[in-house]
Amino acid sequence: MLRKLKIQNFGSVYEPLEISLLLNDRVPKDYRSLSTCDNSHASKITALIGANGSGKTNILKSLAFLHWFVSHSFTSRAPNEPIPVVSHFVGKEKPTDFQVEFEFENSIWRYDLTLTHERVLHESLHRYDYRFSYIFKRDWNTENSSYDIKMKDEFDFSLKEAKKVRENASLVATAAQYNQSLALKLASLSVVSNVTSLGRYNLGSIDQIIGAAELFHKEESIRHTMNNLLSEWDLGLSQVSIEKSIQHNEKGEESTIFLPFGNHEIDGKNFKLIMFEESSGTRSAFTLLSKILPILEKGGLAIIDELESDLHPHMLSKVLDLFILPETNPHNAQLIFSTHSHELLNILLKEQIILVEKDSNLNTDAYRLDDVEGVRSDDNIYAKYMAGAYGAVPEI
Repeated sequence: MLRKLKIQNFGSVYEPLEISLLLNDRVPKDYRSLSTCDNSHASKITALIGANGSGKTNILKSLAFLHWFVSHSFTSRAPNEPIPVVSHFVGKEKPTDFQVEFEFENSIWRYDLTLTHERVLHESLHRYDYRFSYIFKRDWNTENSSYDIKMKDEFDFSLKEAKKVRENASLVATAAQYNQSLALKLASLSVVSNVTSLGRYNLGSIDQIIGAAELFHKEESIRHTMNNLLSEWDLGLSQVSIEKSIQHNEKGEESTIFLPFGNHEIDGKNFKLIMFEESSGTRSAFTLLSKILPILEKGGLAIIDELESDLHPHMLSKVLDLFILPETNPHNAQLIFSTHSHELLNILLKEQIILVEKDSNLNTDAYRLDDVEGVRSDDNIYAKYMAGAYGAVPEI
């Protein structure tokens, strides 16, 4: 469960920015929220809303970057390769800071990270008992060009090996390669996203469709749910069938891919159309479900930029229902997303809405709608937002 996120000098976020998904006691403790370890509650869904270029995607990128760094920085970067972190225009010579607070195995944890393109300057993991206590600390020592490392016994990783961790890799990601138990669990937390350091990728692209088809081929229960949902969403589909195809490259080497076909019934006859030729909305819904259904099945966090892309507003509300309703979200998965479908403002709680805007110095700021003075739960939030009452609208 994601509780809080702090960012500084990442993308368009220059000044320190904190986002909290924790809810106050005035918010009903119902199916729209999750119970926390400390007897509070947190939001299941959180929407980032603001003008184009306000920085919504950069906030989502920060979460995706942290997940990549903790999970994959050891295996996906060469030893001397720079860290793909993007700082603000005016912060090129300054480090980037992250802090994420989350729940895992019935405890509250905090992960801190400070880095530049060249190296990690600080990395630490803390667990909350009556206060946050470190599990490990890793700090760059400029005098001897090496790391000062402290580790508690429960992070049973060799100090000798820890001191050899590459400057461009996470200690967690590295320890996971040595089968350190806690690091393995943290590196394999369930997080999916459609954003990378280069931006948002197209859910309707050929690569994404083929990847989704392979997942649905392997996971029968998820494939069954996908077929039920797409047929319910009135896309003209009776089902999506997945067919194995043998491909040969220029060298004659053989590989297997899985191709999805939409099945359409007309007057009792079935007609198949390869997914690449279906509408953009159908393609996007197909691949979006390949991202969120595994998270809903086992719990975790889905990070989706422009959730409404190519989807009808009615379909968008159905996607949110998958996370809100206990019967489709039995393991309390969370969804944090950006959107320009502002009609959602009258569907979501004000505590689930984060407004994002840039100031005159091109710094991204974000604030929760319930922090705006005078906002009532029974307001027509959509009308007031469109009128500019809350800010975070384009100045045209």
